Amino acid sequence: MHGKEQKKMKTKVGVLGLLRMLLMDSSKKISFSRCIRDGDLVIVYERHDTMKAVKVCENSVLQNRFGVFKHSDWIGKPFGSKVFSSKGGFVYLLAPTPELWTLVLSHRTQILYIADISFVIMYLEVVPGCLVLESGTGSGSLTTSLARAVAPKGHVYTFDFHEQRAASAREDFDRTGISNLVTVGVRDIQGEGFPDEFSGLADSVFLDLPQPWLAIPSTRNMLKQDGTLCSFSPCIEQVQRSCETLRSDFTDIRTFEILLRTYEVREWKLDHSKPDDGSSVACPPCKRRQPSSEVTVGDNANSPAVIARPSAETRGHTGYLTFARRKCLS
Repeated sequence: MHGKEQKKMKTKVGVLGLLRMLLMDSSKKISFSRCIRDGDLVIVYERHDTMKAVKVCENSVLQNRFGVFKHSDWIGKPFGSKVFSSKGGFVYLLAPTPELWTLVLSHRTQILYIADISFVIMYLEVVPGCLVLESGTGSGSLTTSLARAVAPKGHVYTFDFHEQRAASAREDFDRTGISNLVTVGVRDIQGEGFPDEFSGLADSVFLDLPQPWLAIPSTRNMLKQDGTLCSFSPCIEQVQRSCETLRSDFTDIRTFEILLRTYEVREWKLDHSKPDDGSSVACPPCKRRQPSSEVTVGDNANSPAVIARPSAETRGHTGYLTFARRKCLS
């Protein structure tokens, strides 16, 4: 079968897998449509820059600057509810989705954020039913999103050489309710490679290793024909050496750097008498005569306006994403 025919076949299989997922019993999917129960993990949203993961315990309380919140008041409420403290403050109780979990999890290592994660899942062609191998579990940020992408019948096998880090990841996956979709193993993939039991079975492989080129030969053996690989590396020298190793058994080798720029859209007070100091927005000089019917600057001083500007907290470089596809045997 030629490469183009195989790609068409893989696309058809992916579409059929998606249709099967849509027709399945909704109880088998990752869903937070039910109400909060004792023992659940919730994301407590205090404000746009303050969130925390909290395990619901009927006899416990949460105390913060907005007051004291009884966990017993949370039980029975749907995810997304707004709950009040005794002094009138409030918080929102959100579901631990992969997007929010990435923002609140404990950073045992450097993690991938939403921009990189979404790009990885798209380019690795991860769909429901896929078998995905990952080396470098770390804090489990990407693993959580991979688990949702392969649900309900796929599986993610993730490996870390650090035993305590792997144990912490298992606990996190159990807390977020994805332990049935993820298996965590302790193994030095750079030195030992992936277990032989996965040979020729993996749809996709993700590597987050200091020397990824050492794991590429094993990765090649794990992938199905036309399977995809992604390697995350913070330094361009790692990318160069990995690409040299990939050329023998892989094709369609590409490297990306994802730079995400966020904007704040909010109402600002226009102060026409002062330059922009960060809290107000100055009016730019007008280069053409205004008709007499227009409102003058003096008449509209200190008026509110909706302004969009780049966020001061925009993240810069995180790493390079190198993708490749295993060559098909002719």
